[in-house]
Amino acid sequence: MELVQTLPRCSRQSAVRTPTRELTRVDIALFNGFALPKVAAIIEIFQKANAFGASQQLHPRYDVSLLSAAGGRIASSSSVFVWTESVDSHQVTDDRHLLFIAGGAGVPHACRDERLSNWLRRRHPFSEIVHPIAEGRLLLEAAKLPSRYCALLYGDNETSDYYQVRALSEAPTEVATALRIVEEDMGLEVARHVAESVAPQQDMPWDMSVSRSGTPKVSEKIMASARWLEENVDQPVSIDAAAKVAAMSERNFLRRFKSEIGMTPSDYLLRARLNMSCRMLVESRLPVDKIARRCGIGSGGQLAKLFRKYLATTPTDYRMGREASPAEQA
Repeated sequence: MELVQTLPRCSRQSAVRTPTRELTRVDIALFNGFALPKVAAIIEIFQKANAFGASQQLHPRYDVSLLSAAGGRIASSSSVFVWTESVDSHQVTDDRHLLFIAGGAGVPHACRDERLSNWLRRRHPFSEIVHPIAEGRLLLEAAKLPSRYCALLYGDNETSDYYQVRALSEAPTEVATALRIVEEDMGLEVARHVAESVAPQQDMPWDMSVSRSGTPKVSEKIMASARWLEENVDQPVSIDAAAKVAAMSERNFLRRFKSEIGMTPSDYLLRARLNMSCRMLVESRLPVDKIARRCGIGSGGQLAKLFRKYLATTPTDYRMGREASPAEQA
């Protein structure tokens, strides 16, 4: 079991708060093969918070930097390239620092990058929060460093011990961490506004994530495997690999997953991929074929076949229908 550190409990802020001019530097460590969607969500949350600050004639509160061992162009697992700064060129300042560490299929290779591990060891003591995203925790383990979460995320009964130890299963998601940081800095109403603008609530046909709903009847091992399936929708996934996440034999895993979640792992993965494709159709202007590949479905033709089977429509028509106004849909 991985152990993590939590910081002293922060005082909960009121819904109305006057933001200060203090700058927070948000560093996101990347590597080839990192998982893009969750990194993008973190960036957008802090950018939206900055936009709100600008509307109040304040300086930006959050300075987000994308970092990698050597700097330059880094490819995500979905073949989207981003530009990064070298970790060696990025200096610690007197500002508040937060560190997020990306997850994704490229983690095993990144764990062997001594330059990245050494930088993590140097940066860790200066970072108020050190939040690994999914497999990103393996990078911290390789560097023999603990995760560090803000105790505010653990509820009202949290103790104030500086190094309160928590199991990994209790760790907050990276999106929850980012939103709670905004809430702590700028107030609850601002955080709600940012959350809604980043991820507006829309009913998706397959929005059935067990890992997010926290269904009581689902065991932690099966929950972990469901979460892993959702995080790897853009990758080739085998039942054997999912069973290893749950630390079970393949036969026992298939039986337990179906019993606890109500569908097979393959069906759950397909629904997660279709749910992601629905969201990307609504929230992006990417061509259908690219969306299909980024959701692990293979091609636009295969995605269209699945849409016709399960929704009796095409991806293009689904997108157009969701873009229509309520009056037009009536």
